[in-house]
Amino acid sequence: MRSGERQQALMTLEILTSDALSAQHGFFTRKGGGSGGIYAGLNCGLGSDDTRETVLANRSLVADTVQVELAALQSVHQVHSADVITLTQPSDKGIKADAMVTATKGIALGILTADCAPILFNDPKAAVVGAAHSGWKGAMGGIAQATIAAMEAIGAKRENITAVVGPTISQRAYEVGPEFFEDFIAQDMEYSRFFAQGTDDRMQFDLPSFCLHQLRTAGVGHATWTGHCTYSDPDRFYSYRRTCHQNKADYGRLISVIRL
Repeated sequence: MRSGERQQALMTLEILTSDALSAQHGFFTRKGGGSGGIYAGLNCGLGSDDTRETVLANRSLVADTVQVELAALQSVHQVHSADVITLTQPSDKGIKADAMVTATKGIALGILTADCAPILFNDPKAAVVGAAHSGWKGAMGGIAQATIAAMEAIGAKRENITAVVGPTISQRAYEVGPEFFEDFIAQDMEYSRFFAQGTDDRMQFDLPSFCLHQLRTAGVGHATWTGHCTYSDPDRFYSYRRTCHQNKADYGRLISVIRL
């Protein structure tokens, strides 16, 4: 891509930010990028069936935006776990985990989502950042708490941590069955407040509120949600659930990034 074309491509990207985070960060929407068809836009998922070259070109645009080399834009092989890795230098090992933390300047932590919640963390006093992928399974398993603990292990203090939940599926779009509800209340009856009655035996689960509950219960200084629903805004966001409802073969992945 020529420099003029690259500059034009960078200008087409849409990046959501939060005033609550002082570290450089961005919740990238699907706008911009070079992917076509069902992936149209900024698909950053190497696990998708989009061409590898196109995904790497999209990720390169993201790296340029946060001012790091592509190799320094780190991501993990996400598996809906509560596992966290601590990075002191870039790695290309494809580690299975669902969160990363670092106190090293110049490493950008990138989380991929398509309805699950991306959570970006920052302790500005200790100069420590983190990024987590939190679907319902990871949230119930404690990915937020594990990320906070990993940040504390490298100097952060939880009362100084700000955590921002990015674009994710909202309650009005997240219909679940009775067994899903039962799994949650089996862990804690108080979790029933994150469900609303849907049609027949269906329930509507509030993932962003549940993530905020986990963060606040863990004692972070501040936690908030950007308020964006991935399912309800197809022009801006990829959505796994929307793709399933439309019987499409695959879906793109959004990227959310934070760095010191």
